[in-house]
Amino acid sequence: MRIRQSIIAGLMLAVLAGPAQAQITVLDNAQDRPQGGEAEVPVAPAGESVPTPAAPPQPCGVQPMTIARMAWPSAALLADIHARILNAEFGCDAKVVPGDLAATASSMGSTGQPAVAPEMWVTRIADVWNGTIETQMVRSVAPSFSEATMEGWFIPNYMEGAFGGPPSAAALQSLLSTQTSETPVRFISCPADWACSVINRNLITAYGLTNLVELVEPANRFEMDALIAEAVSRHENFILYYWQPNAVLAQLDFRALDMGAYSDEAMKCLARLSCATPTPSAFPSETVVIALAEWVFTEAPAVASYFQRATLPLKEMNILLGELNEPGATVEDVAARFVATRRDLWRTWLGIAP
Repeated sequence: MRIRQSIIAGLMLAVLAGPAQAQITVLDNAQDRPQGGEAEVPVAPAGESVPTPAAPPQPCGVQPMTIARMAWPSAALLADIHARILNAEFGCDAKVVPGDLAATASSMGSTGQPAVAPEMWVTRIADVWNGTIETQMVRSVAPSFSEATMEGWFIPNYMEGAFGGPPSAAALQSLLSTQTSETPVRFISCPADWACSVINRNLITAYGLTNLVELVEPANRFEMDALIAEAVSRHENFILYYWQPNAVLAQLDFRALDMGAYSDEAMKCLARLSCATPTPSAFPSETVVIALAEWVFTEAPAVASYFQRATLPLKEMNILLGELNEPGATVEDVAARFVATRRDLWRTWLGIAP
């Protein structure tokens, strides 16, 4: 009888003890403890709530990771390539969105979107770009390409050996003076209504080539490319003006001529129709950069570091553009192939040694 009264008293004490005591009692039962090394469920004292563990930081931030795809092929390729790498290596949900130089720069400076513009030619939109930088919402993080000089004179690769050293514009006068052919070597310039045609005419004079080359100024870009392709197919010795990045230079295998140092004073005269005393100069360099919204540095620093290393050699882009010119090729196909086969190149963007 005493034992039964003792048991009943114990049960009544447990009931009257309240929720806190009941929790402790349940957890104290061996059969209710987590088994197999599992973590115990935290229990808060009476009247207090259990704190929720902080969520791990998102590697790509919480804002949309959008990448501007400009209308020209090289910028479209870069946008798609970077989106694929960010998604595969960082777990981002990066999306490619349409872009335009001035509109993209302005939008990045006001809204932080797009998050990335991988090929921003800032000298073409200097006023807009300078205003964007003043907002402190955008940074120029790295050159888009390894080389800054995008224009120049080139020769087909089979002419390279005739120079007896690195081919240069300064060596052309001596080389062409020894040619026994009665036909002057053709210089295929750009169309006459392009600014580069004036510079090329004055440079021909500056290098003493007026009587050694036949200047050809095609009517348009299509005729220009056709003339170049025909000259290569005939294995003709010729000089051409061209720019990068461009598929033609990779597809037909050209070598750049060393044009010496750039001179701002010389170029001012070379760019005028009435340049009285033209002197040699390289073409001016272009500022082409990867632009990144400031929020990426604070919310996704690993992604920001990636873009600070994501500079591509012009030669590699020329190859990609050549692949894009193949029948049926698309930006998506070429970008996917690059990511799949050129890890040796882009792994350095991840900070991994080659």
